[in-house]
Amino acid sequence: MSVRVLVADAQEVMREGLKSLLARTKIFVVAEAKSPRELMRLISKHRIDMVLLDVRLGDGEGFDALKRVRKKWPNLPVLLWSSTDNPTYVARANALGANGFLPRSSSRQETVSALRTVASDRYYWTPKHYELVVEERERPADLDAPLTPREFDVLRQLAFGLSNKEIALALEISYETVKEHVQHVLRKLNAKDRTEAAVWIVRRGFA
Repeated sequence: MSVRVLVADAQEVMREGLKSLLARTKIFVVAEAKSPRELMRLISKHRIDMVLLDVRLGDGEGFDALKRVRKKWPNLPVLLWSSTDNPTYVARANALGANGFLPRSSSRQETVSALRTVASDRYYWTPKHYELVVEERERPADLDAPLTPREFDVLRQLAFGLSNKEIALALEISYETVKEHVQHVLRKLNAKDRTEAAVWIVRRGFA
């Protein structure tokens, strides 16, 4: 079957590389968006089967773009695409309603399979990501966790997939302070790990 794809990626080299990879596959890139605003406009303009969305579209706004797409077109298949195989990104994509997550390092066969799967309104997660999004995970039980303002800030940054070092730079605090805050957050949320804590805040609409 033929598949009509809207690719949302700010990097021209990535878009051109994808089109070259899809040559002779009956998967056609019918529109290309370089920003969240352009993405929304082009979805309205073109008849498409799915969106391939870069996690970092528009300076890290890919997840915000996904929220906007889901709000306006709740049934439009969306596959997240990223050069960073970050488990927090995978969990966040799932929590926000993406149909799957495709690492850019995937082979041509894997990429074609993922696009066809998602275009058919199904879900595509690599075996590595399967456990994160399919198996039932114990969720944090304390919905009124007494987080301090700084712990909440750290949790939001964690949900964006940042490392402790990156969080320290973003919030202008020390690396050791970030480590301490992360430990407190996990304990207060009764979360097993950073990914579970990130899902907690995403599902509540704070990240």
